Amino acid sequence: MNAISMAKTAYAPSSRAALQTTRGTEYELFAQITHRLDQYAKKGASGFADLAHALHDNRKLWTLLAADVAEDMNGLPAELRARIFYLAEFTADYTRKILSDDADPSVLVDINTVVMRGLRQTGVAA
Repeated sequence: MNAISMAKTAYAPSSRAALQTTRGTEYELFAQITHRLDQYAKKGASGFADLAHALHDNRKLWTLLAADVAEDMNGLPAELRARIFYLAEFTADYTRKILSDDADPSVLVDINTVVMRGLRQTGVAA
């Protein structure tokens, strides 16, 4: 299963009850960071410093999510926790590739967008 598929299943509507408390905050953070990633990636070399900063913020967000789902006290189902952790690892690895100019930032934009859709489908944007 690829990273985008994992993002789709990690935030599927079946996860609705588990995401009730923090999903609004998560959605807003994803939206802000994803917008910046997309905006700066389109600038090419002239926007590299801004892209690097957005990538750093994206990696921090995913690292916080990974740390949260790694906690024994986390109430999410084990499968969902594993998927989120996998996406965090993928994001960290892929970010390194982007910074080495070996990868396209749009992949991270796509993953974040899928996660945002999942959060919105569960009522976060309301």
